[in-house]
Amino acid sequence: MTNLSLAAAAAALALFAQAASAETLRIATEGAYPPFNYTEPNGQLAGFDVDIARELCTRLKAECEIVAQDWDGIIPGLLANKYDLIVASMFITDERKQQVDFSEPYYRAAMTLVAPKDAGLTDLSPEGLADKVIGAQAGATQGDYATATYTQSDVRLYPAQDEVNLDLAGGRIDLQVGDMLPMVDWTMNSEDGACCELVGEPITDPAFVGEGVGIAMRKGQDDLRGRINAALAEMRADGAYKALNDKYFPIDVYTLK
Repeated sequence: MTNLSLAAAAAALALFAQAASAETLRIATEGAYPPFNYTEPNGQLAGFDVDIARELCTRLKAECEIVAQDWDGIIPGLLANKYDLIVASMFITDERKQQVDFSEPYYRAAMTLVAPKDAGLTDLSPEGLADKVIGAQAGATQGDYATATYTQSDVRLYPAQDEVNLDLAGGRIDLQVGDMLPMVDWTMNSEDGACCELVGEPITDPAFVGEGVGIAMRKGQDDLRGRINAALAEMRADGAYKALNDKYFPIDVYTLK
C-alpha cells in the first residue's frame, strides 16, 4: 500500500471513530407554540426554540434528533427516557425543579392578558373579570395563573395555545392569559390575532413565571448541564444568539428590552 493510500485509510478510520463516538441527544419541543416552536406545512419543526436547540447541538458536537411532544406529556416523556432534553419555552419554576433540572435561562418571560380590541375592559382585577370567560393553556404556567387568580371567572383550559387563540378570535371566550412574547407575535403578525391586543401590565409574578425559560433535563446530569450553560454563554458572547433573536423578535428576549 502506498503512503497516500495509508494516509487516506488513516483519515477514514479517524472520521469513522469520530462519528462512532459522537454524542447523540434527543430533544423534545411542543411544535404548537409559534414563534418559539411550530410545525411547518412540510412537517418540519421550526421556531426560536428549535433554532436554539440546533445551535446548541452544533456547539456540543452532538448528533441531535428533535421531536414534537404534546405539552401535557412533555415532562413525563423526559422522565421516561423518551428524549434527553426539553427545549420548548418552559418556565423555570420551583414546582418543575422538583422533577427536572434546568439550564440557565435562555430567555426571560412574562405573561399578559389579551382581549378583543373592542372589549372595553377597564377593571382587570379578579373582581372586575368575575363574569368573564378566560382561556389559557392547560399544564402551562398561564393555566396555573388563570386558575389560581380568576377564581370567580369561568376559566377554560385548552390542550394547546393555538386553540386558545382560535377561541378568542372567534369570540368564544372574553380574554386569555398568554405568554407575552408569543402574544405580541400573534396580535401583530397573524390574521386571526389582528382582532386582539395586549391589555394591562405584564404579569411577572415569580411564583408563575419563575426565573425565566430554561432547557430541562433529567436530574443528575451535571456535566451535560454545565456544557449547555457554557454553550449558551458562548452564543450570547459571539453574536449567534442575537442573530437568532433578531430573526423572530423586535426586542432582546433575554432582557425584554
